Amino acid sequence: MEKNDIEYFKKKLEEEHILVEKELSSIGERNPSNLSDWEATPEQGVESATDPNETATTIEGFEENTAILKQLEIRYNEIVSALKKIENGTYGKCEKGEEIIERERLEANPAARTCEAHMS
Repeated sequence: MEKNDIEYFKKKLEEEHILVEKELSSIGERNPSNLSDWEATPEQGVESATDPNETATTIEGFEENTAILKQLEIRYNEIVSALKKIENGTYGKCEKGEEIIERERLEANPAARTCEAHMS
């Protein structure tokens, strides 16, 4: 892969990294014991809710945030991994067969780990 291509994808990954981290921060916080792990945070007022319906709604919101957070966390870690691959010179190589990952695939997902043949 050419240096210009790598810089192009690095910029895309860095931009997405910022967006995903911002989204993660809006519904969670980093686990102080493991900074690569995120935990959903409850909405304000959970502790003081006295109405059972209000408490149920708050818990439901927390569970939804937890599900969203898990998906964002997976994406965040994929982006971080791809940026590390750029640093160590392995970006754009399939993790399964070491083939070059197709540009179209990287356009669709700059953090792709495999070529099209090894997607499944």
